[in-house]
Amino acid sequence: MQTVVEIETSGQGLYEFTREAAAFVREAGVGTGLLTLFVRHTSCSLLVQENADPDVRRDLDAFFRRLVPPADDPSMRWLAHTTEGPDDMPAHIKAALTAVSLSIPVTAGRLALGTWQGIYLFEHRDRPHRREVVMHLSP
Repeated sequence: MQTVVEIETSGQGLYEFTREAAAFVREAGVGTGLLTLFVRHTSCSLLVQENADPDVRRDLDAFFRRLVPPADDPSMRWLAHTTEGPDDMPAHIKAALTAVSLSIPVTAGRLALGTWQGIYLFEHRDRPHRREVVMHLSP
């Protein structure tokens, strides 16, 4: 079974979509299986991360902004791909450092996530985007 979920972003940051993934699994009625998630873009990524304390999301976002600053930062003068704005190539680098697909076990008809784990789209661009995540459930 397969579907696509659209996630609206408003700029860089983490956008949780655990509920949407859990609903897809519930509606599929599969007791045991594997949920594969794949984001269809090259300037964002997917993460399983803590969903209890919003400081975790803020700190991760801040860390990646420091790790890979915008193209107009003096430390990034070596970049060649700059025609799509100062956030574009850094977004591709961040996506290369993280994951564009995830696999999550399904047990007893539910995602086998830990107590504080959530599923996130990690937007690496500054402006709003409509991102597509393919969700595929295998029994």
